Amino acid sequence: MRGQKHILQNIDWITVILYLIIVLVGWVSIYAAVYNEEHSSILDMTQNYGKQLMWIGTSIVLALVILMIDAKFFSTFSYLIYFLTIMLLIGVLLFGKEIAGSKSWFQVGSFSLQPAELAKFATALALAKYLSGIDKDFSRFKTKIVAAFIIVFPALLILLQHDTGSALVYTSFILVLYREGLSGNLLVLGLIVAILFVVTLLINKFIVIGTIAAIFILVYFLNKTIKKRVFLLIGAFILTSMYVLSVDYVFENVLEQHQKKRINVLLGIETDIRGAGYNVHQSKIAIGSGGFSGKGFLKGTQTKFDFVPEQSTDFIFCTIGEEWGFVGSFILIVLFLALLIRLIFLAERQRSKFSRIYGYGVASVLFFHFTINLGMTIGLFPVIGIPLPYISYGGSSLWGFTILLFIFIKQDSERLELL
Repeated sequence: MRGQKHILQNIDWITVILYLIIVLVGWVSIYAAVYNEEHSSILDMTQNYGKQLMWIGTSIVLALVILMIDAKFFSTFSYLIYFLTIMLLIGVLLFGKEIAGSKSWFQVGSFSLQPAELAKFATALALAKYLSGIDKDFSRFKTKIVAAFIIVFPALLILLQHDTGSALVYTSFILVLYREGLSGNLLVLGLIVAILFVVTLLINKFIVIGTIAAIFILVYFLNKTIKKRVFLLIGAFILTSMYVLSVDYVFENVLEQHQKKRINVLLGIETDIRGAGYNVHQSKIAIGSGGFSGKGFLKGTQTKFDFVPEQSTDFIFCTIGEEWGFVGSFILIVLFLALLIRLIFLAERQRSKFSRIYGYGVASVLFFHFTINLGMTIGLFPVIGIPLPYISYGGSSLWGFTILLFIFIKQDSERLELL
């Protein structure tokens, strides 16, 4: 009894309340997205909102179980948890069920489980365990390689499931590595690589190479230091040119047809509002039609007539935008930002390096999902099929995000005992 009281007294209630509010907003939004008069009961298990209510209940039970476990359990068994989720990712490749083109699900009767959602918190645990080791100096090349392997290995297994969106989530861990000492130059380099990829798709590659050459020549004449490293400059130009020349090959031979289509639509190379661009086009109509204060609860016409596909999952934000308008959308964004800021604050106050690194892992994953999902619905990013945390319909998603968050809440509740 004393242990339970101690747990309740030390957990960060601000984070828990934010979690509960966002989950409630999600459930109400799912109810609105699929509501019809024939199925109006909130306990109707044939409807997504009825099923989501069950997932919410089980998630709260999971959260309570996590809070009753000693915080040291998660650091002690981090590698084991990571190994088990890797086995699940391999298992789903062999025995999983293919849904919407992705072989990412274990199906047992009406119950489905997506291991990729659980692998996120397992990867965050393993990364925190490794980087918090006594002899781990992030300035060493070996430490960087092992850390990168911990992140990339599950991402590659998920990529083999043809679930590109979930695989890309693992790039968010670069923010954790940056906090632990990764050079900011690498982040800038990554941004340049992404920009060059997009620019090369829009402009003739030889014009891009010519522009790069002009920039390098300008740098050579303006920077006296670089003149002493002319061979380094030439090498950088050769590598950059090779990358630009490889963009077309990667785009045509590595990406799936639907992925190429979505990128072309996003960049304005193609216009296909009846095909690849349909979801985003209808989503923007729904959000825009909400105006300042929205059409009102259960009064969204785009939602009611099913104009927006996946409106209770990947495109749940358009339901909020249509029914609650700018005001409702703004409040939701504020709630998420408050949660992310709170997580960073909690991470920085940890005495344990493991807890701090894990906390940043939680914040990074949630930030990536939140940013990309909202960007998808308003046409800023290509549609890659990732849920809005705690809002989108889905049991595996809600379980995964709940476990991810509450392990950190538990770590924070015992921060004075952990070193």
